[in-house]
Amino acid sequence: MKTHPGTQLIFMDIMMPEMDGYETMEHIRLNPDYDQIVIIALTARALEEDRVKCLEAGANDYISKPINTTQLVSVLKLWLIQ
Repeated sequence: MKTHPGTQLIFMDIMMPEMDGYETMEHIRLNPDYDQIVIIALTARALEEDRVKCLEAGANDYISKPINTTQLVSVLKLWLIQ
């Protein structure tokens, strides 16, 4: 984000190698310079406890895969058009 200072939103895949999305979001949220960036977690898991875990790790919202484009547009409008 230092190389992209205009970043407003991050799509965070939860299932990543080495450092998963939960840990990555926690690291991002530790930096107060990034507290205004919206993080949308993307995961293949659609259980309520997975959504809660994403939000607790620092996500603003959560979308399960496969991505529903109508839901994606609604989430983008919610978080980017204030």
